[in-house]
Amino acid sequence: MTPLIAGNWKMNTTVEEGVTLARAVAEATAEARGVAIAVLPPFTHLAAVRDALRGTAVAVGAQDVFWEDSGAFTGEVSPLMLRGLCDLVLTGHSERRHLLGETDEQVGRKLAASLRAGLRVMVAVGETEGERDRDETFSVVDRQLQAAFAALGDAPPNGSDVVVAYEPVWAIGTGRTATPEQAEEVCGHIKVAVRAATGIESAQVLYGGSVTPVNAASLFAEPSIDGALVGGASLKAADFAAIVAAAAPAVAG
Repeated sequence: MTPLIAGNWKMNTTVEEGVTLARAVAEATAEARGVAIAVLPPFTHLAAVRDALRGTAVAVGAQDVFWEDSGAFTGEVSPLMLRGLCDLVLTGHSERRHLLGETDEQVGRKLAASLRAGLRVMVAVGETEGERDRDETFSVVDRQLQAAFAALGDAPPNGSDVVVAYEPVWAIGTGRTATPEQAEEVCGHIKVAVRAATGIESAQVLYGGSVTPVNAASLFAEPSIDGALVGGASLKAADFAAIVAAAAPAVAG
């Protein structure tokens, strides 16, 4: 499976800064082989970043999406609006779940709507520190996955159209990272859970949570980790490129 390294820029950069960063990422990763690369800028940047990356190997994704194609939903962006601007959408990020109250059911509706529109979807799941301390990690992840895939009804997704990102909430933006063993345990569990829910034999599962050039290689050495959803380090082209380079040896197995 080709590793995927996706950079989530979150609410950072102006359009001009985003274009500069996108070009720097493309240049810094131009020699990367055997690794899929994507950047997820804010909605306001999508067209400009898409144009800046045209002809490069770096794909463009959106950080969120709404679950209806159109209607009276002020401020929202539908899958049909994103089609043509990007190839990938992220849904269920913990910041949206915990800061904005996004529910498991809403994440599922976003997944279903995006797949209908022909977009590839990255579904983020993960537990809080309290849930981990109470040994609830697997039950939380299972609940989130089951709700997401339940929205698809009896129509299982194509395995290449869905990516799962495991991001323990306690490791996002904190500088604290799950150990490779902790991340592997949950990512391996996710693969089994996705197979049971959808029939997808080998789901692509990324790790997200304070991934840096320092810890990337040890994470990618684990067999169930197929790449990374990178936050802060994706805002520095050199750091992001170093993470991409760390994923390259994982291609061989």
